[in-house]
Amino acid sequence: MQSTIVMVNLFGAVALLLFGLSLVKEGVTRAFGAKLRAGLARGTSGPTRSFLTGLFATLALQSSTATALMTASFVEKGLIRSRMAQIVLLGANVGTAVTAWIVATGIEWLSPMIILVGVILHRVSRSNARQGLGAAFVGIGLMLLSLHLLGLATEPMRESAALAAFLGMLDSAWPVALIISAGLAFASSSSLAVVMLVLSLSAAGVLSVGLTVALVLGANLGGAIPPVMATLSSAPSARRVTLGNLVVRAIGCLIALPLTGASVEFLQSLPLPKQNLPVDIHLAFNLAMAILAWPFAGLLSRLMTRFIPDSETDETGPRYLDENVLHTPVMALSGATREVLRVGDLIEMMLIRAQTAFNNNELSEIRDVGKFEKQVDLLQQEVKIFLSRLGRDGLSPEDGRRSIVIIDYAINLEHMGDIIEKGLCEQIGKKVNNGLKFSEDGYQELKSLFDLTIDNLRVAQTIFVTRNADLARQLIEVKVNVRHMEKRSAERHIERLRDGRLESLQTSSLHLDMLRDLKRINAHIASVAYPILEENGLLTESRLRPQA
Repeated sequence: MQSTIVMVNLFGAVALLLFGLSLVKEGVTRAFGAKLRAGLARGTSGPTRSFLTGLFATLALQSSTATALMTASFVEKGLIRSRMAQIVLLGANVGTAVTAWIVATGIEWLSPMIILVGVILHRVSRSNARQGLGAAFVGIGLMLLSLHLLGLATEPMRESAALAAFLGMLDSAWPVALIISAGLAFASSSSLAVVMLVLSLSAAGVLSVGLTVALVLGANLGGAIPPVMATLSSAPSARRVTLGNLVVRAIGCLIALPLTGASVEFLQSLPLPKQNLPVDIHLAFNLAMAILAWPFAGLLSRLMTRFIPDSETDETGPRYLDENVLHTPVMALSGATREVLRVGDLIEMMLIRAQTAFNNNELSEIRDVGKFEKQVDLLQQEVKIFLSRLGRDGLSPEDGRRSIVIIDYAINLEHMGDIIEKGLCEQIGKKVNNGLKFSEDGYQELKSLFDLTIDNLRVAQTIFVTRNADLARQLIEVKVNVRHMEKRSAERHIERLRDGRLESLQTSSLHLDMLRDLKRINAHIASVAYPILEENGLLTESRLRPQA
């Protein structure tokens, strides 16, 4: 009976830890999801920035798995290069180890206060961001509380003869211990949870140093498996990223496990708290792997490309336009909506590549923009043909309006693609080929407008799906801000010309053309909001003031 109570307490504490982790992830995603995704997509211009981006994203999300899946999705869209993605995941691995180290610093006594603050934030605040932040605080508090409960649950294990015998067998079979620990990490989708469990057992004095190392290595290996499983049906580029991370951890375990016996005395001699040894080993292992694997990130990416080559199937055609559901308008409209969202993702990819080429003077970034634009043309044409076959017979008025909204948004996306390819990319090509350089003020103005345009497109994608009137109103308000930004930037540019600034004289036409094109793209982006505002009676017929 006593052993049953101990196991129930143990599993309950682990479940509370996993629940706290999920709350932190959901809360942070709700509060800062768009900024985190944008930061992850943009913060990979160099190895150091990529590493730090992965580290801080994981600290925020409390999940290296979430960071790995976001990174893989960006690689699939072409927003992050494979080599940089591998370095991002090295940072993510260190980030989850830092999280474990922080949680184990003995601050669990703060858990009631953190939970209280989180509940107040969640109940009092009306904004989604603050409510998400409140949920994240509650999750952190529950994680700290679960660590305290884990300690209490494992205390009776000191006297358990059965557990001592089982651990004694594992202590003489470290590979088996590693496999068991990896299985637990895979089953829980969290290396952090298993490391915290090992920490509690180590604090109870029932683990040897060698067995502790083997269990921590297993947690690291098992934690890399869930992203691989989650991307099995994704594009080859995404699968290569997660599999590469698993290969790095597997190689690290193969190297570290045989050295465990020789390192036991060294670990025991270190002036570190013995009860925190698992998190110290966890952090040391991931730092060592980051240092050793970093120089080979490019080689690993090439090897993964050979192992998982690009699919030869045609990915340019529609994926979600199923002619078999044309007799069911709701399903047909749902498929068309998904297809148009895919077009929006292509436009976002084109914009980010254009921005990267503009920032880094690298024409290689926009080499495939023409190919993407042809795919945009094809998909929007297929969507129009598909929805035209629905006809009007049998369509409800709401379905008819939705069909028109989908077609209008697809057409606007296609216009954006034309502007990016024939406008922005040509201007960026002139800038790079002629060795031109914008003034610092001019460059920052264009960069800010680029950033705002990409953010607006992401908001438009959300509005297209949710049909949220508040977001639609905000997007129209931002469109006005874009118009003001474009006007102020043009005026400042003229002032710099009057001052005789050489950079402004050389890039005058490019600056004004890029301002115009970004403004036009934003006008097309904002078009998704007008039908929603009109349906809710929030749109006037004209911007003209009535005559007196």
